[in-house]
Amino acid sequence: MPPAKGWFAGRNLVVSQVSTKYLLWVDDDFLFTESTKIEKLVEVMEAMPELDVVGGSVAGNFFNFKLVYEEGEDGGCLSRRMGNYQSIPGFPDCHLTGGVVNFFLARTDSVRRVGFDPRLQRVAHTEFFVDGLGKLLVASCSIISVGHQPKGQATGEEKKVLDQYWTFRIEKQEEVKMKMALYYFKNRLKCFSP
Repeated sequence: MPPAKGWFAGRNLVVSQVSTKYLLWVDDDFLFTESTKIEKLVEVMEAMPELDVVGGSVAGNFFNFKLVYEEGEDGGCLSRRMGNYQSIPGFPDCHLTGGVVNFFLARTDSVRRVGFDPRLQRVAHTEFFVDGLGKLLVASCSIISVGHQPKGQATGEEKKVLDQYWTFRIEKQEEVKMKMALYYFKNRLKCFSP
């Protein structure tokens, strides 16, 4: 893939190469620990065949959110609220929700069906779940966890490289504007509360 095509274009390429029923999504700085029970994620998915995505917590931080859409005359309003809807029968530590952190097991076909918008170049995690609104059934399990590599103090050459990395990592104002305009147009929104 040519350089600088964006994270989401790269994600689509990766997903297009998956040949298994499920795919596991993690960031490159996540650490697998004794609490990273991938087999438990599979157990939840197998017990509830209509489920598309099930996530866990990262370094003890349980991050999930509800997406609430309210239709209006000239467009809808979408809000992202922390929390979940209800627990999954037989799995009291797992709850239905609207979106999860970047540690999840998903049905490969479900991820392909929603896809990642290649116009989004950088930070765009919530956007995947917004695009999947009404298409994906999502859950999160608080007892399944992955670690996160600690960020230490960089010095010398390492600090220079890290400083350069952050110039690419942080969204520029024009990228945020483009992302929000795309959000509003694509989803026929008149308001959005992240």
